[in-house]
Amino acid sequence: MAEEAEPEATALWIVERNRAALRRCAIERPNRGEVTVESAYGAISRGTEALVAAGSVPESEWQRMRAPFQEGAFPFPVKYGYGTVGRVVGGDEDRSGEWVFCLYPHQDRFVVPGEAAVPVPRAVAPERAVLAANMETALNVVWDGGILPGDRVAVIGGGVVGLLVGFLAARIPATQTVVVDVNSARAKVAGALGVGFVGPGELPRDCDVVVHASASEAGLASAIDAAGVGARVVEASWYGERTPSVPLGGAFHSRRLSIIGSQVGRVPAARAPRWSNRRRLETALGLLADQRLDALFSGETRFAELAACYGEILADPATLCHRIRYD
Repeated sequence: MAEEAEPEATALWIVERNRAALRRCAIERPNRGEVTVESAYGAISRGTEALVAAGSVPESEWQRMRAPFQEGAFPFPVKYGYGTVGRVVGGDEDRSGEWVFCLYPHQDRFVVPGEAAVPVPRAVAPERAVLAANMETALNVVWDGGILPGDRVAVIGGGVVGLLVGFLAARIPATQTVVVDVNSARAKVAGALGVGFVGPGELPRDCDVVVHASASEAGLASAIDAAGVGARVVEASWYGERTPSVPLGGAFHSRRLSIIGSQVGRVPAARAPRWSNRRRLETALGLLADQRLDALFSGETRFAELAACYGEILADPATLCHRIRYD
Protein backbone atom coordinates (compact mmCIF):
# COMPACT_ATOMS: atom_id res chain seq x y z
CA MET A 1 0.00 0.00 0.00
CA ALA A 2 1.37 3.39 -0.98
CA GLU A 3 2.09 5.81 1.83
CA GLU A 4 -0.44 8.59 2.26
CA ALA A 5 0.97 11.89 1.00
CA GLU A 6 1.74 14.58 3.53
CA PRO A 7 -0.87 17.36 3.50
CA GLU A 8 0.14 20.60 1.85
CA ALA A 9 -0.78 24.27 2.11
CA THR A 10 -0.05 27.53 0.33
CA ALA A 11 1.32 30.57 2.16
CA LEU A 12 2.14 34.15 1.25
CA TRP A 13 5.82 35.03 1.72
CA ILE A 14 7.42 38.46 1.49
CA VAL A 15 10.47 37.43 -0.53
CA GLU A 16 12.17 40.79 -1.02
CA ARG A 17 11.43 44.49 -0.61
CA ASN A 18 7.75 45.06 -1.49
CA ARG A 19 7.49 41.77 -3.39
CA ALA A 20 5.44 38.76 -2.30
CA ALA A 21 5.01 35.24 -3.61
CA LEU A 22 2.79 32.25 -2.91
CA ARG A 23 4.72 29.16 -1.83
CA ARG A 24 3.61 25.59 -1.28
CA CYS A 25 4.58 23.91 1.97
CA ALA A 26 3.99 20.67 3.79
CA ILE A 27 2.03 20.78 7.03
CA GLU A 28 2.03 18.27 9.84
CA ARG A 29 -0.98 16.22 10.79
CA PRO A 30 -2.41 17.43 14.12
CA ASN A 31 -1.08 15.82 17.24
CA ARG A 32 -3.03 15.50 20.46
CA GLY A 33 -4.22 18.95 21.52
CA GLU A 34 -3.79 20.44 18.05
CA VAL A 35 -6.32 21.36 15.35
CA THR A 36 -6.17 21.81 11.60
CA VAL A 37 -7.77 25.05 10.41
CA GLU A 38 -8.95 25.65 6.87
CA SER A 39 -8.81 29.40 6.20
CA ALA A 40 -11.89 31.24 4.95
CA TYR A 41 -10.99 34.91 5.51
CA GLY A 42 -7.92 36.93 6.34
CA ALA A 43 -7.04 40.57 6.89
CA ILE A 44 -4.07 42.67 5.89
CA SER A 45 -2.88 44.98 8.65
CA ARG A 46 -1.61 47.71 6.33
CA GLY A 47 0.49 49.75 8.77
CA THR A 48 2.60 46.94 10.18
CA GLU A 49 2.71 44.81 7.05
CA ALA A 50 3.83 47.78 4.94
CA LEU A 51 6.81 48.28 7.26
CA VAL A 52 7.63 44.56 7.11
CA ALA A 53 7.32 44.48 3.32
CA ALA A 54 9.59 47.51 3.01
CA GLY A 55 12.23 45.84 5.19
CA SER A 56 11.85 48.63 7.74
CA VAL A 57 11.71 46.58 10.93
CA PRO A 58 14.75 47.73 12.97
CA GLU A 59 17.18 44.94 13.78
CA SER A 60 16.71 45.76 17.47
CA GLU A 61 13.02 44.76 17.10
CA TRP A 62 13.40 41.60 15.04
CA GLN A 63 12.57 39.32 17.95
CA ARG A 64 9.83 41.45 19.51
CA MET A 65 8.16 41.95 16.13
CA ARG A 66 7.92 38.26 15.30
CA ALA A 67 4.30 37.38 14.59
CA PRO A 68 2.83 34.23 16.13
CA PHE A 69 3.74 31.22 13.93
CA GLN A 70 5.93 33.38 11.71
CA GLU A 71 8.42 31.54 9.52
CA GLY A 72 11.58 32.98 8.02
CA ALA A 73 13.36 35.97 9.49
CA PHE A 74 13.51 39.71 9.02
CA PRO A 75 14.13 41.32 6.71
CA PHE A 76 13.47 38.63 4.02
CA PRO A 77 12.16 36.11 3.20
CA VAL A 78 9.47 36.07 5.85
CA LYS A 79 5.95 34.65 6.21
CA TYR A 80 4.10 37.37 8.11
CA GLY A 81 0.57 38.33 9.11
CA TYR A 82 -1.71 37.90 12.10
CA GLY A 83 -5.35 37.71 11.17
CA THR A 84 -7.03 34.54 9.87
CA VAL A 85 -10.55 33.17 10.35
CA GLY A 86 -11.45 29.65 9.34
CA ARG A 87 -13.08 26.38 10.30
CA VAL A 88 -11.61 23.52 12.29
CA VAL A 89 -11.32 20.56 9.89
CA GLY A 90 -9.02 18.20 11.78
CA GLY A 91 -7.75 17.27 15.21
CA ASP A 92 -10.20 17.69 18.08
CA GLU A 93 -13.40 16.06 16.79
CA ASP A 94 -15.50 17.99 19.31
CA ARG A 95 -14.48 21.22 17.53
CA SER A 96 -15.02 20.01 13.96
CA GLY A 97 -16.64 22.75 11.87
CA GLU A 98 -16.13 25.42 14.54
CA TRP A 99 -15.36 28.96 13.35
CA VAL A 100 -12.13 30.21 14.90
CA PHE A 101 -9.83 33.22 14.79
CA CYS A 102 -6.07 32.65 14.75
CA LEU A 103 -3.12 35.00 14.95
CA TYR A 104 -1.59 33.26 11.95
CA PRO A 105 0.15 34.47 8.76
CA HIS A 106 -1.62 34.42 5.39
CA GLN A 107 -1.97 30.69 4.63
CA ASP A 108 -4.86 28.57 3.39
CA ARG A 109 -4.52 25.67 5.83
CA PHE A 110 -2.45 25.19 8.98
CA VAL A 111 -2.08 23.28 12.23
CA VAL A 112 -1.96 25.09 15.59
CA PRO A 113 -2.34 24.20 19.27
CA GLY A 114 -6.02 24.13 20.17
CA GLU A 115 -5.72 27.12 22.48
CA ALA A 116 -4.42 29.26 19.58
CA ALA A 117 -7.70 28.75 17.70
CA VAL A 118 -10.04 31.14 19.51
CA PRO A 119 -13.77 30.49 18.91
CA VAL A 120 -15.65 33.19 17.02
CA PRO A 121 -18.81 34.13 18.96
CA ARG A 122 -22.05 33.16 17.25
CA ALA A 123 -23.14 36.81 17.13
CA VAL A 124 -20.07 37.75 15.08
CA ALA A 125 -20.02 37.24 11.31
CA PRO A 126 -16.88 35.22 10.41
CA GLU A 127 -15.98 37.63 7.62
CA ARG A 128 -15.98 40.49 10.17
CA ALA A 129 -14.04 38.51 12.77
CA VAL A 130 -10.81 39.17 10.85
CA LEU A 131 -10.82 42.58 12.56
CA ALA A 132 -10.06 40.91 15.90
CA ALA A 133 -6.35 41.78 16.01
CA ASN A 134 -7.06 45.43 15.22
CA MET A 135 -9.88 45.56 17.78
CA GLU A 136 -7.56 44.03 20.37
CA THR A 137 -5.03 46.79 19.67
CA ALA A 138 -7.72 49.47 19.93
CA LEU A 139 -8.98 48.04 23.21
CA ASN A 140 -5.46 48.19 24.62
CA VAL A 141 -5.16 51.83 23.50
CA VAL A 142 -8.42 52.77 25.22
CA TRP A 143 -7.16 51.12 28.41
CA ASP A 144 -3.82 52.93 28.17
CA GLY A 145 -5.69 56.20 27.64
CA GLY A 146 -7.78 55.72 30.76
CA ILE A 147 -10.78 57.21 28.93
CA LEU A 148 -13.66 57.89 31.33
CA PRO A 149 -17.31 58.99 30.95
CA GLY A 150 -17.61 62.62 29.94
CA ASP A 151 -14.06 62.93 28.57
CA ARG A 152 -13.24 64.97 25.50
CA VAL A 153 -11.32 62.55 23.27
CA ALA A 154 -9.47 63.23 20.02
CA VAL A 155 -8.05 60.47 17.82
CA ILE A 156 -5.43 61.76 15.38
CA GLY A 157 -5.32 59.42 12.40
CA GLY A 158 -8.29 57.65 10.84
CA GLY A 159 -6.77 54.31 9.95
CA VAL A 160 -8.33 51.06 11.10
CA VAL A 161 -6.91 51.25 14.63
CA GLY A 162 -7.69 54.96 15.00
CA LEU A 163 -11.26 54.47 13.85
CA LEU A 164 -11.72 51.49 16.17
CA VAL A 165 -10.39 53.54 19.08
CA GLY A 166 -12.92 56.23 18.18
CA PHE A 167 -15.67 53.61 17.94
CA LEU A 168 -14.90 52.29 21.43
CA ALA A 169 -14.39 55.71 23.02
CA ALA A 170 -17.66 57.03 21.58
CA ARG A 171 -19.53 54.21 23.34
CA ILE A 172 -18.32 55.34 26.76
CA PRO A 173 -21.18 57.43 28.20
CA ALA A 174 -21.06 61.20 27.66
CA THR A 175 -17.68 61.23 25.89
CA GLN A 176 -17.18 63.75 23.11
CA THR A 177 -15.10 61.76 20.63
CA VAL A 178 -13.76 62.99 17.30
CA VAL A 179 -11.40 61.50 14.71
CA VAL A 180 -9.01 63.90 12.98
CA ASP A 181 -7.58 63.00 9.57
CA VAL A 182 -6.23 64.73 6.47
CA ASN A 183 -8.30 62.38 4.26
CA SER A 184 -11.83 63.77 4.14
CA ALA A 185 -13.09 60.44 2.77
CA ARG A 186 -12.67 59.00 6.25
CA ALA A 187 -15.55 61.20 7.45
CA LYS A 188 -18.07 58.80 5.90
CA VAL A 189 -16.52 55.80 7.67
CA ALA A 190 -16.34 57.65 10.99
CA GLY A 191 -19.97 58.64 10.62
CA ALA A 192 -20.98 55.03 9.97
CA LEU A 193 -19.25 54.10 13.23
CA GLY A 194 -21.02 56.84 15.18
CA VAL A 195 -17.88 58.95 15.64
CA GLY A 196 -17.37 62.63 14.91
CA PHE A 197 -14.85 63.70 12.27
CA VAL A 198 -12.90 66.87 11.49
CA GLY A 199 -9.96 67.83 9.33
CA PRO A 200 -6.67 69.19 10.74
CA GLY A 201 -7.94 72.77 10.34
CA GLU A 202 -10.65 72.09 12.93
CA LEU A 203 -8.40 70.46 15.52
CA PRO A 204 -10.18 70.28 18.90
CA ARG A 205 -8.51 71.78 21.96
CA ASP A 206 -8.42 71.11 25.70
CA CYS A 207 -9.00 67.39 25.27
CA ASP A 208 -8.76 65.05 28.25
CA VAL A 209 -7.23 62.21 26.21
CA VAL A 210 -5.62 62.37 22.77
CA VAL A 211 -4.71 59.23 20.85
CA HIS A 212 -2.14 59.54 18.09
CA ALA A 213 -2.45 56.88 15.39
CA SER A 214 -1.26 58.57 12.18
CA ALA A 215 2.43 57.53 12.37
CA SER A 216 3.46 61.01 11.23
CA GLU A 217 5.37 63.89 12.83
CA ALA A 218 2.62 66.34 11.91
CA GLY A 219 0.03 64.09 13.54
CA LEU A 220 2.04 63.83 16.74
CA ALA A 221 2.40 67.61 16.86
CA SER A 222 -1.37 67.93 16.41
CA ALA A 223 -1.96 65.44 19.22
CA ILE A 224 0.12 67.55 21.60
CA ASP A 225 -1.67 70.72 20.46
CA ALA A 226 -5.07 69.15 21.11
CA ALA A 227 -4.25 68.07 24.68
CA GLY A 228 -5.57 70.13 27.59
CA VAL A 229 -3.74 70.89 30.84
CA GLY A 230 -2.63 67.68 32.54
CA ALA A 231 -3.99 65.55 29.67
CA ARG A 232 -2.63 62.25 28.44
CA VAL A 233 -1.37 61.69 24.89
CA VAL A 234 -1.34 58.02 23.89
CA GLU A 235 1.16 57.23 21.12
CA ALA A 236 -0.32 54.29 19.26
CA SER A 237 1.79 54.64 16.10
CA TRP A 238 4.81 52.52 15.27
CA TYR A 239 7.48 54.20 13.17
CA GLY A 240 9.79 51.30 12.34
CA GLU A 241 13.25 52.71 11.59
CA ARG A 242 12.11 56.34 11.53
CA THR A 243 12.94 58.72 14.40
CA PRO A 244 10.20 61.36 14.43
CA SER A 245 10.72 64.78 15.95
CA VAL A 246 8.64 65.30 19.12
CA PRO A 247 7.69 68.96 19.80
CA LEU A 248 8.41 69.24 23.50
CA GLY A 249 8.87 73.02 23.43
CA GLY A 250 6.17 75.66 23.62
CA ALA A 251 3.51 74.91 26.20
CA PHE A 252 4.27 71.18 26.53
CA HIS A 253 5.75 71.50 30.03
CA SER A 254 3.55 74.30 31.31
CA ARG A 255 0.51 72.18 30.40
CA ARG A 256 2.10 69.24 32.24
CA LEU A 257 1.30 66.76 29.48
CA SER A 258 2.00 63.04 29.61
CA ILE A 259 2.91 60.89 26.61
CA ILE A 260 2.49 57.13 26.97
CA GLY A 261 3.36 54.46 24.44
CA SER A 262 0.72 51.82 23.72
CA GLN A 263 1.62 48.47 22.18
CA VAL A 264 -0.55 45.39 22.00
CA GLY A 265 2.25 43.00 22.99
CA ARG A 266 1.54 43.71 26.66
CA VAL A 267 -1.64 44.17 28.65
CA PRO A 268 -1.43 47.49 30.58
CA ALA A 269 0.27 46.95 33.94
CA ALA A 270 -2.82 47.86 35.98
CA ARG A 271 -4.80 45.06 34.28
CA ALA A 272 -2.08 42.44 33.92
CA PRO A 273 -2.85 40.65 37.23
CA ARG A 274 -6.36 39.82 35.96
CA TRP A 275 -6.23 40.04 32.17
CA SER A 276 -4.39 37.53 29.99
CA ASN A 277 -3.83 38.14 26.29
CA ARG A 278 -6.40 35.38 25.68
CA ARG A 279 -9.07 37.15 27.73
CA ARG A 280 -8.35 40.40 25.90
CA LEU A 281 -8.63 38.72 22.48
CA GLU A 282 -11.90 37.01 23.42
CA THR A 283 -13.26 40.39 24.52
CA ALA A 284 -12.14 41.98 21.25
CA LEU A 285 -13.92 39.27 19.27
CA GLY A 286 -17.14 39.88 21.20
CA LEU A 287 -16.97 43.58 20.37
CA LEU A 288 -17.16 42.75 16.65
CA ALA A 289 -20.87 41.86 16.75
CA ASP A 290 -21.77 45.40 15.62
CA GLN A 291 -22.60 45.44 11.89
CA ARG A 292 -21.47 49.05 11.60
CA LEU A 293 -17.88 47.79 11.67
CA ASP A 294 -18.29 46.49 8.11
CA ALA A 295 -17.59 50.09 7.04
CA LEU A 296 -13.91 49.42 7.83
CA PHE A 297 -13.46 47.05 4.88
CA SER A 298 -12.04 48.91 1.92
CA GLY A 299 -11.54 45.98 -0.43
CA GLU A 300 -11.22 42.23 -0.84
CA THR A 301 -8.88 39.98 -2.81
CA ARG A 302 -8.91 36.25 -3.50
CA PHE A 303 -5.92 34.56 -1.86
CA ALA A 304 -4.82 33.02 -5.17
CA GLU A 305 -4.39 36.55 -6.56
CA LEU A 306 -2.88 38.16 -3.47
CA ALA A 307 0.81 37.98 -4.33
CA ALA A 308 0.32 39.99 -7.53
CA CYS A 309 -1.41 42.92 -5.83
CA TYR A 310 -0.02 42.76 -2.27
CA GLY A 311 2.37 45.69 -2.80
CA GLU A 312 -0.35 47.86 -4.34
CA ILE A 313 -2.71 47.18 -1.43
CA LEU A 314 -0.05 48.23 1.07
CA ALA A 315 0.91 51.34 -0.90
CA ASP A 316 -2.64 52.62 -1.42
CA PRO A 317 -3.47 55.30 1.20
CA ALA A 318 -7.18 54.51 0.72
CA THR A 319 -6.68 51.02 2.17
CA LEU A 320 -8.33 50.45 5.53
CA CYS A 321 -8.88 46.77 6.29
CA HIS A 322 -8.32 44.76 3.13
CA ARG A 323 -9.92 41.34 3.44
CA ILE A 324 -8.53 38.16 1.97
CA ARG A 325 -11.01 35.55 0.76
CA TYR A 326 -9.71 31.98 0.54
CA ASP A 327 -11.11 29.58 -2.05
